Parts: sequence; structure tokens; C-alpha cells
Amino acid sequence: MHHRNKGIQAALISALFLGLAPVLGRQAILFGFSPLAVVALRTVFATALLFLIVALFRRPFLYIYSLGLIGCTLAGVINGIGSLFYYMALARLPASIGQMLYSLYPLFLAISLVLDHHPISRMTILRMILAILAVILLTGGLNGEVDLLGVLMMLIGSLLYAFHLPINQRVLYDVPAPTVTLYTLLAMSAVVLPAYLLFAPELPSGDAPWWPVIGLTLVTFFARLSLFLGVKHIGGMQTALLGLSELLVAVIFSHWWLGESLSLTQWLGAIGLVISLLLVGKDQIPAVRRGPRSGWLHWIRPPNVPPNAPWGPHE
Repeated sequence: MHHRNKGIQAALISALFLGLAPVLGRQAILFGFSPLAVVALRTVFATALLFLIVALFRRPFLYIYSLGLIGCTLAGVINGIGSLFYYMALARLPASIGQMLYSLYPLFLAISLVLDHHPISRMTILRMILAILAVILLTGGLNGEVDLLGVLMMLIGSLLYAFHLPINQRVLYDVPAPTVTLYTLLAMSAVVLPAYLLFAPELPSGDAPWWPVIGLTLVTFFARLSLFLGVKHIGGMQTALLGLSELLVAVIFSHWWLGESLSLTQWLGAIGLVISLLLVGKDQIPAVRRGPRSGWLHWIRPPNVPPNAPWGPHE
């Protein structure tokens, strides 16, 4: 129960920070930063900050076994590409609407977990259906035309975000959350930084405010740590469903900060989303165990964690 509550708290904290990401990202874009610049700067700065803290104060967390490193690299590359699509879509869509579309990732995650032979409870399926219906209401409440290319980009970003979670969940069976966060962010940086340097290597004029980028860096730093802590203790699906509360954070702050607003239909969708989140107390969250020796991610599984691992096995 202690680990379950710790995982739920971490997932909700992650959602709070992730809900601020589209608002800060959209603000940075409106200030003149290109989408590629935004994603590259926030990822590289967050990676550097985490590496500095781990290297100075928690050096044992730098250790990772080879298959774990491969898993983190794969997850980071997938999520890095997804981040590029996310911020390019954010340049074409309002922050609140973009986050609504992005919130479909539990659907993609469910497909991924089924492929990896993970059980999904009936209550989880019910909550997922309710959440998807809520997102449909939220999106259906739009007034005016939708940028279809922006919608497609956001859905691709959502799909890739969903697929990186079960990969990291496999690694988190044996590796501490800070270690997984660090190496996943390093792989993400290796994707987004070259993309920025190759396709949009410019910054806005010298008088452009940098506070949204700095805020986005801090949001990314704390969101990633709490995200993987949640995945470690309650699994990827439950973390993703709790993470849908980031949508409410994005809607509230985009209205207050950026002047965006919701229709009555969209507010009905928001209420449905809140109900889905509250049902977590009725959901039977299975213990997060090593996955079966089958499924599309079965290979991310070391024979045994080395007994001399500085953070200890299963920490």
C-alpha cells in the first residue's frame, strides 16, 4: 500500500508539471522561439541539470547494466521523436486543444501493454473508455476549423509517448527512477538537439524573454523524475490514466495565462475526465512485477542484476 500511494502521488505530481508544459511551450513559441528550439533547449537543459545533480550527490545512480541502457536509449529515441512532433503541433494548435489530443495516449498505451502480455483490469478499461469519451467531448467542443496537420502531429506525439512508457517500465523493474530518467533524457537530447541544429538553428532576437524556456526546463526535470517514479510503483497504465489530470492543469492555465477558453461541451468532457481520475480509488492496481518472458519487450530483462550494483537490486 505504501508503494501504491507513493506511485499515485508521484503520478499526480508529474501530471501537474506536465500540464504546465504546453502552456510554457506555447508561450515560448509565441515569443519567437521555433518549436525545434523549444524542445531542444528544454530537453538539453533538463538533462544537464539532472546529470549535474546525480554526478555531484548521487553518483551510484550513474550505474546501469547494458540491456537497461539499451532500453532507456530506445525509449528516449522514441519519446524524443514524439517530442518533436508535439512541439511542432503546438505551434499550430492552442495549448489546451493540443493537450486534449495528446491525452489519448492511454489508448495507445493499452495496445502496447496487451502486446507485452500485461493484464488490464476491467475498472482500468472502464476508466480508459470514460477518459477517451471525455477527450472526444473536449475536442468536439471546438468552435471553428481544426488544423488537421497539427492534429496529426499531436496524435503521432501521443502515440510515441505511450510506446516509450512500457519500455521504461521494463527497465524500472530493477533500476532506480533517477537512473532511468537520466539515460532516457540523454537519448532524447541525442535526437532533438541534432534536429534543431540541422533544421532550425536560430534563436529569437536578444530581447525575447527566456523565462518560458527556463520554466519549461524545470517542469521537464521534475515531471520526468516523478513520472518514472510513478511507473515504477503503479505501472505505466495507471500512471498514464492519472497523468490525464495534466489536461485539466493545461486547460486552466491556458485560459488564465494565454486567454484560451472552453465551450460547454468541453467542460462536460472535463467533468468526465475528473470522474475517471477519481475512480483510481476503486481500481485494483496489480503489483508491478517483472514482465512475462514473452511479449514485444521481453528482451529488456537481464538474467540477474549484478549483486555489486551500487544502488542494489530492485531498489
